Amino acid sequence: MADLWQVTLVSPPYATWTYGLPSHFPPLAPGQRVVIPFGKSHRAGVVVGPAESAPEGVEIRNMIWPLEPAPLLDKDFVDMAVNLAARQMVHVGRILEIALPRGLRTAAVTFKVDRHMTGRDLPGSLRPPDIVRAGDRDREALLALWLDGRMRVRVNARKEAEERFVSLLSDPPWAVRPNAKRQLRLLEYLMENGPQSLYALRHSLGDWAPDTAARLEGAGVVRMGELTADHLAEIDGAGRGGEGGSQGDDPGCAFTLTPEQRTALDEMTETMERGGGAHLVHGVTGSGKTVLYMEMARRLLERGRSVLFLAPEVALACQLYRTVARRFPQYRTIFYHGYQSPKKREAAFRELAGGHDPVLVVGTRSAVFLPLPDLGMVVMDEEHDESFKQEDRLAYHAKEVAWFRTGRNKGLLLLGSATPDVKTFQAAVTGRIRVSTLKERVGDSRLPEVELVNIADIGGSGQLLSPKVREAVRETVEAGEQVIVMLNRRGYAPLMYCLDCGETVRCPDCEVGMTYHKGRERLVCHYCGRTYGWPLTCRKCGGAHFIPMGEGTEQLEETLAELLPENTGVLRLDRDSTRQQERLEEILGAFGRGEAQVLVGTQMISKGHHFPGVTLVVVADGDLGLNLPDYRSSERTFQLLVQVAGRAGRGDRPGRVLIQTRNPDHPIWKEVLGGDYRGFFDREISRRTLFRYPPFSHLALVRISFPADFENGQAAVNLLGQVLREQGRALQVDVLGPAPAPLAMLRGRRRFNCLLKSDDWGKVRGLYAAMVRANPDPRTVRTGLDLDPLSTL
Repeated sequence: MADLWQVTLVSPPYATWTYGLPSHFPPLAPGQRVVIPFGKSHRAGVVVGPAESAPEGVEIRNMIWPLEPAPLLDKDFVDMAVNLAARQMVHVGRILEIALPRGLRTAAVTFKVDRHMTGRDLPGSLRPPDIVRAGDRDREALLALWLDGRMRVRVNARKEAEERFVSLLSDPPWAVRPNAKRQLRLLEYLMENGPQSLYALRHSLGDWAPDTAARLEGAGVVRMGELTADHLAEIDGAGRGGEGGSQGDDPGCAFTLTPEQRTALDEMTETMERGGGAHLVHGVTGSGKTVLYMEMARRLLERGRSVLFLAPEVALACQLYRTVARRFPQYRTIFYHGYQSPKKREAAFRELAGGHDPVLVVGTRSAVFLPLPDLGMVVMDEEHDESFKQEDRLAYHAKEVAWFRTGRNKGLLLLGSATPDVKTFQAAVTGRIRVSTLKERVGDSRLPEVELVNIADIGGSGQLLSPKVREAVRETVEAGEQVIVMLNRRGYAPLMYCLDCGETVRCPDCEVGMTYHKGRERLVCHYCGRTYGWPLTCRKCGGAHFIPMGEGTEQLEETLAELLPENTGVLRLDRDSTRQQERLEEILGAFGRGEAQVLVGTQMISKGHHFPGVTLVVVADGDLGLNLPDYRSSERTFQLLVQVAGRAGRGDRPGRVLIQTRNPDHPIWKEVLGGDYRGFFDREISRRTLFRYPPFSHLALVRISFPADFENGQAAVNLLGQVLREQGRALQVDVLGPAPAPLAMLRGRRRFNCLLKSDDWGKVRGLYAAMVRANPDPRTVRTGLDLDPLSTL
């Protein structure tokens, strides 16, 4: 056995170090978690593999103790982390930090010792420093206890306490004193960011946050403990099936596949029999894709292989979990998402790592890292959705990780969408992956008629909805049918305009307009979360005369309530109305049961929901996002509009879709009106060929930022830009920028973007590495690399 091992830290600085194997240590293998000394502290690390020799001139320190008797992670998992780290140009420990629940990344542990029959006077509990100080004979006795299973690891009580989540119990205004600034700040933070652990609140707000949360809990304003999403996943989701329409409403019953579905299932099975790989299911909304996922899962489970279902957000994962659990009651089913406590996620991770029987897992993006035994298939429903890409902390796409993992296991990566990612569909067109097409809805439902409504001439009227749309909404409600109205802009008004000096209220940290939220009586920056109470005085002229400019979902909800007959139920679904996970489920459930006739919301309402009673869908502003300075703006708009249009006419009554626009001559409308994905794809792919955008080049986004008050910031950006351009010419990499980002300042930092285009990812990484080495002040001037960015904002 090797005496020296490579161990990677799962906390900053994440690097891999060489450690010695003490004589008292039990057998060791890659993938095992260990406690190691680091500086004057001790940390948790993961063993990557043996080291051939010690670095020259370095004194090797020994590991302290293992954190489990056998490796938690297998070779494929470690290889996945190493591969992703190389792609993202980060340390392996950075990947493992993202992949592992927090309870598996900490060295703040206590070893509980069963001291009987050892012949030695050992303490009942030990911390890592106690083991370091112990003598050789005591360590030998501890080793015997460890190997016999009588020495167990427990996360320290304080760490466990900080895993509890804090969530709101009520919407504003809250029953707190106006001068209770810390309480209001914590409540506003929860309102803007959703439920947070005590650990996250302490990290983001300060050490005062846990005590403040406890006082608010005592006042009945917040709740501390487990979140309720898992409980909600078990309840009946009345009126909300999956994309399978009537086939998906009762997954426990027998169903008959359509000819299209039978053909698709045969094609998917053939891909699996050929050794696996990616397979695209391109089906219109309501064509029964979910039924195909379930049938393919059944075939793999019967072969003893595990299946992972990924959904883009928790609400869809909840309904998918209900479907899976009812369809496969004989198999172990696990629900996994980021709103669970670290303790619950840790338990699921451990259970899967030590298991051998086939299991079903349903979850959001982070579930792609779970160590399922014999992974046979990963299903990515709504594969085009941008939620599968993480851009904060570490930029990675769940699709890339799923591709690697299924490839290692000769498994099937099943990608489903009515509007696939252009790169995915290009891979299908060129034969690099297989594709199955579903052109018809199942059952009696038909695709809705889509109509464009020109609102260019009502811009100054102060009304967002045209007379034609208002009349259509009224008629639909009077007929006893349901309406969905989408406006992808939350709040009451996106800008507040000072009549005295002509300025709009802007966030001082981000230099963007602040949105007025009438229900909260606050102005909010949607980028950093800063809020101001309302009313307020103008910070430029001291005036107090403001008018709202533009409309958000709050104002649209108010407009519809005034427009429609009294007692008409109008619900709103956006980030503000669903800060409490229960509230999200309540809104969707109430609308699904017909307790309200109108649902107003942001793009959240476009994703996968099945409401048979909806016969009219209105898009209040179809132009939003269409002309952003981003090469994917047309693709993103087309996907959103086709997806939300697919919510209409899913029952036995025909559907209708009205899309308001101020630019009816834009070429995208022809394809949206006909639901013509192939027409859109052909036009979009021609444009990308011309400008060498992906998939015809490798595109990377380099982000550079520095504090707004840093005097040498611009000089540093100029230097890094010069390095990029000079080295780019040598490596034959096209360099565009650096230039101020569209959001030029965010959270008090000046931001610059630089686009790199190349035919070789290796050249892109080499160029970025050269820039990082040239950074004159890495602590102040931050840089980041986003490969294949979904947004260049």
